Amino acid sequence: MTWRALREGDTVGIVAPAGPGDEATLAPVAPLLASFGLRARLYPSCTACHGYLAGPDALRIDDLHAAFADPGVAAVMCLRGGYGSGRLLDRIDTGLLRAHDKPFIGYSDITALHALRAREGLAGLHAPMPASDLVKAGREGDAQALFGLLMRGCMAGAAWSPALDHGALRVGGVAEGMLVGGNLSLVAALVGTPYAWRAAGAILFVEDVGEEPYRVDRLLGQLRLAGVLDAASGFLLGSFTGESSPHEVLRDYLGDLGKPLLGGWPSGHGTPNLP
Repeated sequence: MTWRALREGDTVGIVAPAGPGDEATLAPVAPLLASFGLRARLYPSCTACHGYLAGPDALRIDDLHAAFADPGVAAVMCLRGGYGSGRLLDRIDTGLLRAHDKPFIGYSDITALHALRAREGLAGLHAPMPASDLVKAGREGDAQALFGLLMRGCMAGAAWSPALDHGALRVGGVAEGMLVGGNLSLVAALVGTPYAWRAAGAILFVEDVGEEPYRVDRLLGQLRLAGVLDAASGFLLGSFTGESSPHEVLRDYLGDLGKPLLGGWPSGHGTPNLP
């Protein structure tokens, strides 16, 4: 994978492949990017609403295609998550994505699109999005981390060592492999489809929000029965926020597999949410 670092004056395409935005979160998007020397191009899905979706499927697909195909767009960022990305998977032009690879940014429901791209050999950034995170008060550090990475670049061999929650799950050891995954609910939902993450020999990253421990149990149970947990070489755990802590469930499913596990990674629906 080779992406060029963004430069001052570059345009970032903002698309909404999942849930709809609203006026309050849309208005600050362009000024936010301008504060980092970038221009925002909001595609029609950002201002559309079709119930719980940001416009009909055809509109959201067209926006994705247009943003990647446009040579004037240096990176593609999703406005927010919610629901809807999975509806698009079998209708996206993967040849177009391969021909016009560029940084693709999002998380939560966008996990489905990251999985599609990974199937095509394309990487993405699991990172905060404007309407979900970056335009909100107190998230300046997340914005600086994301845009700093995009404009500085990340060289092969770079080591990432953010401050971790020292009470989080740990299983010692060394694991090496492709980093896959994202939102646990989406990782589980893709099992049994052609778009499921390829876990064999990979390091599986999961995070989630608003899921009670019994539901995390059900999701991890699905991954275990599907062979995903056995196939992975190690595990990286992001934030699990919004309800009772699933710490014991995560320990029960992952702690005794004898594979390296690093919990407390500052990425996901919690704060901070680093790329």
